[in-house]
Amino acid sequence: MGSPEVPIIDVHTHILPPELIARAHELEERDEHFRALSRTPNNRYATVEELVRDMDGAGVSLSVTFGFAFKDPGLCREVNDYVAASVALYPDRLIGFMCVQPFDPGLEREISRCAAAGLRGVGELFPDGQGFSLKEGPARLGGLCREAGLPLLLHVNEQVGHFYPGKGGQGAADAYAFAAANPGLRVCFAHWGGGLLFYELMPEVRRVLENVYYDTAAGPFLYDPRVYDVAKASGCIRKVLFGTDYPLLGPERYIRRMGDGRLGDDDVRMILSENARRFLDLH
Repeated sequence: MGSPEVPIIDVHTHILPPELIARAHELEERDEHFRALSRTPNNRYATVEELVRDMDGAGVSLSVTFGFAFKDPGLCREVNDYVAASVALYPDRLIGFMCVQPFDPGLEREISRCAAAGLRGVGELFPDGQGFSLKEGPARLGGLCREAGLPLLLHVNEQVGHFYPGKGGQGAADAYAFAAANPGLRVCFAHWGGGLLFYELMPEVRRVLENVYYDTAAGPFLYDPRVYDVAKASGCIRKVLFGTDYPLLGPERYIRRMGDGRLGDDDVRMILSENARRFLDLH
């Protein structure tokens, strides 16, 4: 594999406003999932200025960024305001997604408000952390995203292997059920979809997952580099999105691992840029 010169698009980055970072210990007491992730040895927080600085250092052209999907919809609104302001500061470098609570009675209003403020997708949402089931819904969320033409990014975990803080109980079967219940919705299941893409070798599953994408976020902690070879063998390279889970990890480690398999330049180009353009409907 060479190193094709393409504009790198990172579809999975997190930022938080300085005010919330300063209140991190308070937030840990209010949100169990935030506490589990915040107390890991690798955890750190990033502001938008740090994100753009690190994008410059790593050669990333465009990042999809979002805050943290809190259980409290009021905190979600607070991070959404910051993401919208950040996108307004760096419109050529950032695409903002909104974090929402699917059980929020004001869900439709918040999605409309954030879309009007320039946010162009929903996610990353945490089913276990926010207390909702992918398998049993939430139909209202999927319907609102379809109506607004907004892509959706959902946290999914593999259901085998080692435990780590933040590992949820919902995996490939749950993600598949959600996709089946929401045909036509552009959805990305984070963290390699909890392994769902491996089942695309089944023709009936592949048909259901026609509009599903998978990102690479946290992949170096989960799979060896041959996961890219398996994605190619299953016909899913065109559906793999480059996502770092910044500030957990930066781009360099991911790009280096792509070279450890048998991917060609065209495959790498799709993962780093072209697939994201299709998922995000960039022209």
